Amino acid sequence: MSKELAKQYDPKEVEDRIYKMWLDGKYFHAKREEGKDTYTIVIPPPNITGQLHMGHALDNTLQDILIRFKRMQGYDTLWLPGTDHASIATEAKIVEAMRKEGVTKEDIGREGFLERAWDWKAKYGGRIIEQLKKMGSSCDWDRERFTMDEGCSKAVREVFVNLYNKGLIYRGERIINWCPHCLTSISDAEVEYEDQAGHFWHLRYPFSDGSGYLELATTRPETLLGDTAVAVNPNDERYKDVVGKTLILPIVHREIPVVADDYVEIDFGTGVVKITPAHDPNDFEVGLRHNLPVVNVLTEDARITSDYPKYAGMDRYEARKAIVADLEAEGALVKVEDYNHNVGTCYRCGTTVEPRVSKQWFVKMKPLAGPAIEAVKKGETKFVPSRFEKVYFHWLENIRDWCISRQLWWGHRIPAWYCDDCGEITVSRDGASCCAHCGSKNIHQDPDTLDTWFSSALWPFSTLGWPEQTEDLKHYYPTNTLVTGYDIIPFWVMRMMFSGIEHTGEVPFDTVLIHGLVRDSQGRKMSKSLGNGVDPLEVIDSFGADALRFSLATGNSPGNDMRYIPERVEASRNFANKIWNAARFILMNLKGEAPLEFELSDLSLEDKWIISKYNTLIKEVTVNLDRFELGMAVQKLYDFIWDVFCDWYIEICKSRLNGEDEKAANTARAVLVFVFGGTLKLLHPFMPFITEEIWQSMPKGEGEEVIMTCSFPKFDKAYDFADEETEFERIMQVIRAIRNRRAEMNVPPSKKAQVFIKTDYPETFTAGAAYICRLAYASDSGVVASYDDDTAVCVVTDSATAYMPMSELIDIEAELERLNKELLKANEDKRFFENKLNNQGFISKAPEAVINKQKEGLEKVLQRIALINSSIERLKK
Repeated sequence: MSKELAKQYDPKEVEDRIYKMWLDGKYFHAKREEGKDTYTIVIPPPNITGQLHMGHALDNTLQDILIRFKRMQGYDTLWLPGTDHASIATEAKIVEAMRKEGVTKEDIGREGFLERAWDWKAKYGGRIIEQLKKMGSSCDWDRERFTMDEGCSKAVREVFVNLYNKGLIYRGERIINWCPHCLTSISDAEVEYEDQAGHFWHLRYPFSDGSGYLELATTRPETLLGDTAVAVNPNDERYKDVVGKTLILPIVHREIPVVADDYVEIDFGTGVVKITPAHDPNDFEVGLRHNLPVVNVLTEDARITSDYPKYAGMDRYEARKAIVADLEAEGALVKVEDYNHNVGTCYRCGTTVEPRVSKQWFVKMKPLAGPAIEAVKKGETKFVPSRFEKVYFHWLENIRDWCISRQLWWGHRIPAWYCDDCGEITVSRDGASCCAHCGSKNIHQDPDTLDTWFSSALWPFSTLGWPEQTEDLKHYYPTNTLVTGYDIIPFWVMRMMFSGIEHTGEVPFDTVLIHGLVRDSQGRKMSKSLGNGVDPLEVIDSFGADALRFSLATGNSPGNDMRYIPERVEASRNFANKIWNAARFILMNLKGEAPLEFELSDLSLEDKWIISKYNTLIKEVTVNLDRFELGMAVQKLYDFIWDVFCDWYIEICKSRLNGEDEKAANTARAVLVFVFGGTLKLLHPFMPFITEEIWQSMPKGEGEEVIMTCSFPKFDKAYDFADEETEFERIMQVIRAIRNRRAEMNVPPSKKAQVFIKTDYPETFTAGAAYICRLAYASDSGVVASYDDDTAVCVVTDSATAYMPMSELIDIEAELERLNKELLKANEDKRFFENKLNNQGFISKAPEAVINKQKEGLEKVLQRIALINSSIERLKK
């Protein structure tokens, strides 16, 4: 027999030891077993800047539940871990650390900076991996990857060159989203929109010939400096005669044309729009159509350029105030109107982004988006829940070209070189020493790096060795389930989809399981500003990883946000203790080498009941897990273990375990071990540590050294005892009803009473007499055809009516005294309500709802008085 379990479960003592045992045994390692079905998950790689938060905890709990379940089902499973270099976030951290030393990027140069970045990665990059291990994550750590490791970097260069050669990557001047704080471009998906209070400034632009003016409104008067036209709709009858005329731009006094363009909405405002191609994406498109000049008025950090000396160096908001004051002084300001509008902000730092014309690298998206849309429409990849397909389709169907260049040093440097002699571009996988066009050695590499999501988009196949046709790639790709939050469908999911299809010819995964956010107990998003974040490591330290995992799975349903409720973690810890105590009870009642197998013919009614309930649990939990209904599965496990197994079956078993009949006791032991051992296996994916620790002390079969590699239980028709289950539950219903009624009457368990049962199932209740005596505190139990004592306490269930003589349950004199006191109090309450309702002053002034509440109160008191009087009458008889 294995070691004895400690009196109390101590997660701190158990979890690190069990995790080390798993690691030492290489139980997480995928072995590429031929002939087995594969099941692969790639981890959404956390940033190397990251520290474990509740979102990570949920995401990785869900993945670990699925991978442990499939591993136990006999699949050749791979859960591939790794981290993301997170260019913007990491560079910001390093720059901040250097600022404290009084050093800038420019001081130490690119190579010096990258040296520091790799040192930082070595020091902090593995922190989140160690934290994921504390959660019990059963990843194949031997295959851990990093988005900038040699293999992933090779894949990035391969993809860039392939897309460039196909004409799907190009360099061009386009309007992009620019963050003036991070000083880099960001993609459309990285812009978060928020409602901000602003203004409409109504302005007058005079005609250059003095014939009048046009009135228009803008939310950004500071960009007026870069206006190169004013536009009207060609179908707007009001302005047909002014198209082609010129206006004088207020303050700047530059002459600009009036152009006609369908972009202008006739019925919005005055139907006149200022056109600033350098600072608005729609204006940029208008500018291209009308060949308008592009006048940039803002620097990279959103200050006015030196071209406008009066405002030069002013930040955009400071300049706005100065320009509005000058417009007013010039008579060009008509009025100011309050206006709420959606403003784009940087997802990293929250700064309002600035549309900016810039020469950048782009991926042409329309040709790539089409196949990715079709793959989901055909069902090659499905979303769970399916409603998130709409988000996916919305982004891909309305997609613009993807700006992939970033003005950063940390990341994959763009593999493009510019020739200083002929001006051509050389793109190469392996570096370039000369111009591919003219042979000149005078070339220099593009200083920019690629968007972090460019490499993340390749994660499902680059991590398995692509572009090489490795054994891992052939065996484990395409992967199966991607588990991720709905917030990164546009950032990551759709990019992996089109990248997988484009570069491997297959979708990267068959299912996208979407989960929601973990919010605080009030339903608010966890954030630093609210100070409502919860550190999962602190929770683990207090309650254990299993309690945290179980509470995150409880109530979880795909796609929906969930609330982190501390009491739920505490309840999960209590559940762990319940399991531990059940295990200790079972182990203490095992007798040496007593056989732990049972014959069906030896099973009692309660044995068949618990085995049948357990058998049904297997079927339902398996179906729930296959459907990703993890919250439903976990609730069924909780109810079965706590209510069915511990509170009923263990209690019922005690008399046999302590009885004289050794054969009956051994059958009870065998059933306890069979059901509890199987239930531990069902629970293992959710609570791996405690189940493994108990398993090490349980009797086990050959090849079952660790629970995590045991076979997941399967439904067995031989154990489907539906009739016996129904029969026993009829007895349970009566026991439960009697116990509830005794509790209502404050009858202590020591006060025994006879139970007389009137039923259509006499055999069931005759056989169940021993259960009723033991569990319903009966002195005796028997089946009767009728029962005539009017004073008896009666309980009714679907299958029986049980009677208990009142005199055996209570001291009648004492109960009468108690009821009379209760009647006095009830009559006082009655007078209170009647006095209020008879008070005309109250009735005339009180709201109808308040009067109705008093009437309801009186009605309830009258009902109570009637019940008390009825009880008194029965007792007096």
